Amino acid sequence: MTLHHTDDASTASRPEPDDPPDRTSAVDGSSAGTAGKGAPGDGAAPDTDPIDDVTPYEEDGPPTLDRTVFGVAAAIVLAFIAWGVFATENLSAVAKTVLNGIITGGGWAFVLAASGFVVFALWLAMSRYGRIPLGRDDEAPEFRTSSWIAMMFSAGMGIGLMFYGVAEPLSHFTSPPPGTAAAGTPEAFDVAMATTLFHWTLHPWAIYAVVGLAIAYGTFRRGRPQLISSAFIPLFGRKRAEGAFGRAVDILAIFATLFGSAASLGLGALQIGGGLTAGGFMDNVGTTLLVVIIVALTICFILSAVSGVSKGIQFLSNINMVLAGVLALVVFVGGPTVLILNLLPTAIGDYFTNLGQMSARTAATGGDATATWLAGWTVFYWAWWISWTPFVGMFIARISRGRTIRQFVAGVVLIPSAVSLLWFAIFGGAAINLQRSGTDLASRSTEGQLFGLLDTMPLGAVLGVIAMLLVAIFFVSGADAASIVMGTLSQRGTIHPTRGVVIFWGAVMGAIGAVMLIVGGGQGDALSGIQNITIIMAAPFAIVMVLMCVSLARDLRSDPLVRRGLRSQRAIEQAVEFGQRTYGDAFFVPVKPHPIERPLSVEHHHRAEHGRHAVHHEAPGGTAADSTGNGTGNGTANGAGNGTPHATDVPAQRTESPSP
Repeated sequence: MTLHHTDDASTASRPEPDDPPDRTSAVDGSSAGTAGKGAPGDGAAPDTDPIDDVTPYEEDGPPTLDRTVFGVAAAIVLAFIAWGVFATENLSAVAKTVLNGIITGGGWAFVLAASGFVVFALWLAMSRYGRIPLGRDDEAPEFRTSSWIAMMFSAGMGIGLMFYGVAEPLSHFTSPPPGTAAAGTPEAFDVAMATTLFHWTLHPWAIYAVVGLAIAYGTFRRGRPQLISSAFIPLFGRKRAEGAFGRAVDILAIFATLFGSAASLGLGALQIGGGLTAGGFMDNVGTTLLVVIIVALTICFILSAVSGVSKGIQFLSNINMVLAGVLALVVFVGGPTVLILNLLPTAIGDYFTNLGQMSARTAATGGDATATWLAGWTVFYWAWWISWTPFVGMFIARISRGRTIRQFVAGVVLIPSAVSLLWFAIFGGAAINLQRSGTDLASRSTEGQLFGLLDTMPLGAVLGVIAMLLVAIFFVSGADAASIVMGTLSQRGTIHPTRGVVIFWGAVMGAIGAVMLIVGGGQGDALSGIQNITIIMAAPFAIVMVLMCVSLARDLRSDPLVRRGLRSQRAIEQAVEFGQRTYGDAFFVPVKPHPIERPLSVEHHHRAEHGRHAVHHEAPGGTAADSTGNGTGNGTANGAGNGTPHATDVPAQRTESPSP
């Protein structure tokens, strides 16, 4: 960058030796000499990481077991299993009482927090922080975009879409939220789709994104272990985050992940059993067969987990996306195609039209009816999604290395939301159309409604088998990821936990699902109790996530890329101030690109600096201007130093009328 006086632009320029002595920044932040220097007072927290250090987390040895985290978590899990086996009724009663107290007394907090996470995630993507990479500046994404989306979708809510893809829109159509519309009317159709999208699009994925982004940024940009507790280093300091407080957070994360996954394992087994019954393969599915299904699924996801993320989960997720696409395409073509197409823009419009009302709906104005409905739907969902954030957030962080924050938010929040829109439009639209035509699909059990819809399609039996296979693979890929995450939490944040720890948590997860099914007589009663316990134990994560947002915002303020941008802005301001002080308003500041691409090696930097200074000192007269930013910049010494406005190295240029 050079300053030019413009009294007479036709004359040659000559160096002006009185530049201000401040060496603070580069216009494009590419100066190797200043990229690592930070100015004080920009909000960096004490006892945290070096301000300008971009060092992805690299393990320096084999994974080590955190005996405190692993031992306490295992003891709590075994205690709850014993409670469920020997005092099932007491466990269920206590869980329901505490859950009702949390949802009734703290429902408003869940409503506010969920919407706040959406605003926070979108703000990060659209702000100056959006271009910050989750890794080194030059690092490429670890996984292809298609595989990345498939993996996070399978882990995030794949099995939920299979379970509720038909059931939730149909439920809201036949029993709309209080004070909205009459059941079975066209207005109820609109309300059903808008409410379903509210529960399955922006809000849940923003909840996942907050945790995933905090962990991914800390791990791959700041070099911290991949632990939820590590996200609090910028806020509380390393000593507290790695001490008793941090270990308590990690133990709670293991507990929520384990019981949440076990509950889904049992529900998945129940749905597969419902598919076997609906398809005519069996008249009745007993507890023994459900336990066999759980054992088979457990073996499958353990085998997948020990094969590694890049092999097992990626392979299963890609298969799932293909099978899910085939199933959706058949229902789309064989069902009410025109209605589904019309439903897409209508559902989007209804969603955004009612978004404010749905986001602010509490028991304050609707009375007991609204309170009961919220407890069973919106507040329950927000608590359930938050209970899954330790697992899904850490897994999404694990597979997102190399993405920018803007790419991360777009991929985690917007793309799955669009897929959910398509899924519910196809399956929910087809189910409601079938209900309006006279087929009482709503009278079936929740796990049987999907198979009831598929029975009306061509090759319904084949589609039922594909649906059961999808449920199984969706769970295997999700439980696979959960086992790896629990291994990571148990072994001080290692990205590659040992097989023994992964197998242990996978086996315990399967055992919990099987034991609870046996205790509940195959009816899922004990599983409902475990779901309630999961939400109870995960409720503190709403507070943890709010603190995590504060910590992440503070961390991003001192990011090297942000600080380079601030230094660049100050450099331009100083250059303009110097130009005005020296030349008045008659000057201009040209900026040219640096010919050397970042990152700049130390050896290359020294060679370029030597060439730039040699040309600057040896070139006569006006040719010195070429070496400081006015040359062609063809990669030689001529122009080797342009674009980096060190005020003492790049002299201001002034043009004057030639002497007679």
